[in-house]
Amino acid sequence: MIHCYQSNGYSIVMDVNSGAVHVVDDLVYQLVPLLEPLVKEKKDKGEILDYVKAQSLPYAEEEIAEAVEEILLLAQEGQLYTEDIYENYIDSFKNRETVVKALCLHIAHDCNLACKYCFAEEGEYHGRRAIMSYEVGKKALDFLVANSGNRTNLEVDFFGGEPLMNWEVVKQLVAYGRSLEEEHHKKFRFTITTNGVLLNDEILEFVNKEMGNVVLSIDGRKEVHDRMRPHRGGQGSYDEIVPKFKKVAESRGQMNYYVRGTYTHYNTDFAKDVLHLADLGFKQISVEPVVAPDTEDYAIREEDLPQLLAQYDELAEEMIKRRKEGNGFNFFHFMIDLEGGPCVAKRLSGCGSGTEYLAVTPWGDLYPCHQFVGNEDFLMGNVDEGVLRTDIRDEFKQCNVYAKEKCKDCFAKFYCSGGCAANSYNFTGNVNGSYDIGCELQRKRIECAIMIKAALSE
Repeated sequence: MIHCYQSNGYSIVMDVNSGAVHVVDDLVYQLVPLLEPLVKEKKDKGEILDYVKAQSLPYAEEEIAEAVEEILLLAQEGQLYTEDIYENYIDSFKNRETVVKALCLHIAHDCNLACKYCFAEEGEYHGRRAIMSYEVGKKALDFLVANSGNRTNLEVDFFGGEPLMNWEVVKQLVAYGRSLEEEHHKKFRFTITTNGVLLNDEILEFVNKEMGNVVLSIDGRKEVHDRMRPHRGGQGSYDEIVPKFKKVAESRGQMNYYVRGTYTHYNTDFAKDVLHLADLGFKQISVEPVVAPDTEDYAIREEDLPQLLAQYDELAEEMIKRRKEGNGFNFFHFMIDLEGGPCVAKRLSGCGSGTEYLAVTPWGDLYPCHQFVGNEDFLMGNVDEGVLRTDIRDEFKQCNVYAKEKCKDCFAKFYCSGGCAANSYNFTGNVNGSYDIGCELQRKRIECAIMIKAALSE
């Protein structure tokens, strides 16, 4: 499978199965899709040249012959028109033994903000407000160690609601996790996601010592942020968190953190929000589309797509300009590894929700991920008894790009790994469905990311 597209003056050919990416001239760009069926039918070079000549392309015969030769050489070297070698691997992949390697600890089902798009209902997750006790958190870490097999590196994200509302327990659990490492030959990587309202110097000192990553929630421009992320009394939160977030970023050497925003129907010019965050001095930025039913006034609609796709193009071009001027920044959705990248299992199945990654409620229930919490159909077990609903785990083990009809012929499948299972379920009722708007945006982000690589490699 090949994918050809043009972006910012570049003609790009992707060979989906091998992962090879080629920046080509106009002639090769026209010839690559033209030659694909002929190469697959194993036509010889003479037949191919005769076919191309019959197309009356406005190029000299020598140019066409040279371009055909180049394309056939790429095919011979396994960089073009390659076969899919992964589908044959899928049966063993689906029957693989799984270990738990990451937990999302819902340390607080409570929040001090009232974000309008919050899927967690201000931290309540379709249930009740609650704070995780040290005892429950301790059992969760014991469960993780016991179910992690031979895996050494384990991840724990302190999540909410707002995890700083239960800060003492966060500190206690980090200390407990560290106490387990040597005995069990494990290494914990702790992360935390916060709205920043309760951040202070004492917390920051601990975070910088113990947390491998920090996610700081901010949507961009003041008016955009305050519209969607107010306090419960209606007052905005932008002015109080920006100085704190700047301090976090600088204190961590502009590494191992993200400012993470959400754009909605109200700011379809979201590139301005990304650049606003960059202008504030942040170097690690993620701004993502809201995922919400179309009954919500802030939901992304199909008619928003042309502007959103154009915004990604605009952002990509500005990022190239700034990088060349020595003032670059990273945008999470444009970060792509064309040399190594994720392992095959990751490319086929994504985040590992429901198998390698689980969410833990304040009272110790286990769910496939934070977005399923509160949906009793996906209650998998608890930290006392472990995973009881192995059928749910087995359903998530089947999640892969070959189980999703719309993924099979999509050029992005090995980059997005089939997308988010929760989004698929919420929009189609099936974890192997597809959230179409999300797919469109993802495809554009991948195209932009590859184009940026091409521009910066010149």
